[in-house]
Formats: sequence, structure tokens, C-alpha cells
Amino acid sequence: MSRRPDRSVDAITRHADRKKQAREHPGASPLRGLGTFGMVGWSIAVPTVGGAFLGLWLDRVAPQDFSWPIALILGGAVLGSFIAWAWVSREGPGRGGDDQ
Repeated sequence: MSRRPDRSVDAITRHADRKKQAREHPGASPLRGLGTFGMVGWSIAVPTVGGAFLGLWLDRVAPQDFSWPIALILGGAVLGSFIAWAWVSREGPGRGGDDQ
């Protein structure tokens, strides 16, 4: 009587490999998109608001012909945009994030 190879071992191995692959490379998640949206918002908002407060303080300490708060709000928005751009380009799909 000939013995057939045990197919259950192969099935278990394939199943375990699929689970390992899914754990190592998770798919895109809607929550990841919300997290990215929040991170971009905070990376722009924090330097902008910080620039406004620093500008108000500088207006009292070192008054100038120009408005410190307006200048530093614009500077904070530009700095925050660069930070957000760098973060999105580093974490985005196909750019070194989890999607690779």
C-alpha cells in the first residue's frame, strides 16, 4: 500500500506563511489616513500659533516699524508647511512608509 504525503502539513505551513506576511505588511487603513491628516494639521498649526505668541511678546519687548505677530505667523505657517511636506514625503505610500 502506497502512502500519500500528508497535505495537512503543507496547508498549515501555507496558512502560517500568509499570517506572517499579513502581520509584517498590513494593508492601508482608514485610521492611518486620519492620523496623517491630524499630523499634517498639527505640524502646521503649532509653529503658526507659536509664531503668533512669540510675535506678541516681541511687540512688547522690541517694537519695530513692522508687525512681529504677522511676520512670525507667516514664518510659522511656512515652517509648518515644510515640516508637513517632509513628514508626508517620508511616510507616504511608496516612500519608505509601511506600504512598501
